[in-house]
Amino acid sequence: MLFDRTFDFSTETAKPLEVSATLRAEVEQFLYREARLLDTRKLQDWLDLFTPDGMYWVPHALEQTSPHDHISLFWEDSMLREVRMRRLSNPRNWSQQPPTRTARIVGNVMIDGLDEGGRLIVHSILNVTEWRLNQRHLAGLATHKLEAQEGGGWKIFLKRVDLVNCGDAFANLEMFV
Repeated sequence: MLFDRTFDFSTETAKPLEVSATLRAEVEQFLYREARLLDTRKLQDWLDLFTPDGMYWVPHALEQTSPHDHISLFWEDSMLREVRMRRLSNPRNWSQQPPTRTARIVGNVMIDGLDEGGRLIVHSILNVTEWRLNQRHLAGLATHKLEAQEGGGWKIFLKRVDLVNCGDAFANLEMFV
């Protein structure tokens, strides 16, 4: 998936959608649950939220249209997310002594519609306070492309986080944003 030029990472709405109160509440709860899993370091449960071909992307440039044309802070398929999770969870990982702690706030959730593949496009604002020896604050626009699952529920096909200061030089970004 990393080098698949056909992967649909666009976040443009192809088809408008009438958003019911039930759908809005369901999607909001999904995003809140995702944030809680990351904040409580239930990383395997977080990985399980993705489709098998799902991607995690944090661009390094404003309005970046492709992870293939410009370097990204993160562009990770399931294998790279798994490697990161195992490294973060390893008790011998010196860069996690003490472990990074986070607190996320998810807000301004907007369901925009569907993409070409029928996936839900959801935008939200994300604020992350992170601590590991020093505290820092990360904020940005999160865009999720969610696939409906048989029997109900959602899986993440794409999670894109556009940090407001994406072009800065960052100290280690170890945790998922």
